[in-house]
Formats: sequence, structure tokens, C-alpha cells
Amino acid sequence: MAKPLTRATTRYAAEALSYLGRLIREARLARKETLADLAERAGISRGLLQRIEAGDPGCSIGAVFETAALVGIRLFDLDQKTLAANNEALAGKLVLIPRARPTKAKVNDDF
Repeated sequence: MAKPLTRATTRYAAEALSYLGRLIREARLARKETLADLAERAGISRGLLQRIEAGDPGCSIGAVFETAALVGIRLFDLDQKTLAANNEALAGKLVLIPRARPTKAKVNDDF
């Protein structure tokens, strides 16, 4: 399936992306760091960083998270150690949940 040219985004998600982008820009400017400097540190292009700061929903979540981390924005209200422990606990829980599989048997609903 081809990637759509525009992606459907809820108002909440669009507002959250815009807010995070502005937080990243504010933190970068507070550190007196140029777009080029932060982009180089994050391993991304200057254009991608501009899109992140503009709240573009098409940006890679990894690039957004890395950029936020580099300027000191905490994405979750957890320190790194607690985040890692919670992530590990959740991974253990997810292993126990059965996967959803499509039903191949035809349901007889003729009463």
C-alpha cells in the first residue's frame, strides 16, 4: 500500500506535536545552539530539525525523541533508571498477552 501524501491527525495529536516542537526550539535557543549544531548532534538534517520544531507529524518519532533528549526535555515524568525498569516490566507483561489472530473459521450465525 502506498504511503498517503497527507496523514490524518487528530487535533489533540497536532497540538501535542506543535507543543513539543516549540519546546525543542525554546530549549535549543536557550542553549544558544544553532539548527545546524543540534542537527549534527542528533545525526539528522537541518531540514528535518526544522520540521520537528514546526510540529510536522511525518517526522520519525525516533528523531523527535532523540532531539528532545539532547536539549534536555524529559518526555516522561521518569528518570532514565525508572523508565528502563518500567519498560522491562511492561515487556514481561506483553509476553504473557496472547496475540490477536484473525479467525479463519467461518462463523455460523444462521439460527
